[in-house]
Amino acid sequence: MGFLHTQCGTPAYVAPEVLRKKGYDGSKADIWSCGVILYVLLAGFLPFQEENVMKMYRKVFKAEYHFQPWFSTDSKKLISRLLVADPEKRITIPAIMRNHWFLRGFSRPVAFSIQDSCPEKTEQEQDLDSCSVLQTKVSSPEFYNAFEFISSMSSGFDLSSLFETKKKSGSMFTSKFSASAIMEKIHGVARGLNYKVSKVKDFKVRLQGPCEGRKGKLLVTAEVFEVAPEVAVVEFSKSAGDTLEYTKFCEEDVRPALKDIVWTWQGDNACNNDNSSSNNNSQVEDSETKKLSHAEDCEIAML
Repeated sequence: MGFLHTQCGTPAYVAPEVLRKKGYDGSKADIWSCGVILYVLLAGFLPFQEENVMKMYRKVFKAEYHFQPWFSTDSKKLISRLLVADPEKRITIPAIMRNHWFLRGFSRPVAFSIQDSCPEKTEQEQDLDSCSVLQTKVSSPEFYNAFEFISSMSSGFDLSSLFETKKKSGSMFTSKFSASAIMEKIHGVARGLNYKVSKVKDFKVRLQGPCEGRKGKLLVTAEVFEVAPEVAVVEFSKSAGDTLEYTKFCEEDVRPALKDIVWTWQGDNACNNDNSSSNNNSQVEDSETKKLSHAEDCEIAML
């Protein structure tokens, strides 16, 4: 089978061989992307993140990433075989299908048929359905898969942050507390700062500053996402106001006030000292790492 040569896909998700523009096996490149998606599904953010594209590509080429504390041993083993820089050493689809962690709770689908039509409900049944919907009380946010979670973030798939020379202020963190407890804490912090709180929807609020800033009152949106039964991701984003004032708000007000419910802030690697990238990085030979020299920097710059 011949190699593919079209470079396509979101940079943070594509395999190293795709970025090199020297031809690649599409199926093996897709397996790498599956590894990135699985990581995002479990962590809530990307495995390869840097302040600019060139630095991010270096990490991709070396498969340099860190596991978060809540990753199970089995999930780390699978991801370590998915995110292998050398496509020839990367795990195959049949091997994935035999993986112990993959098979846990997996039921192979069977063929079935669906009728084109279904009996219409009576007016009484429709009224009962409407009442049951109205009486349903939301007790927790919906669970998000990787695609839903990323697309729902304020930045979405905007890659402009990859080109910034400075990192943005930490405005996203993970927590082991329930969504309700997190929202209660956010409300308390807002009251203490004299911020006006308005509900956007369940587990999403807007916080409006009490004072006029350089660009009007600061307006911040806070939202809680549940990405696992005992893991929530909380995102703060600026909706209006001055960026410097928002940065100060995040660093001087939010982070200290929420420290008792924070598991880890996005971008903080202090908790990863003994959770560093698995042995898959050792599969990339030293000679491959040395290739990331001036010649490769030139290649990256041409992407």
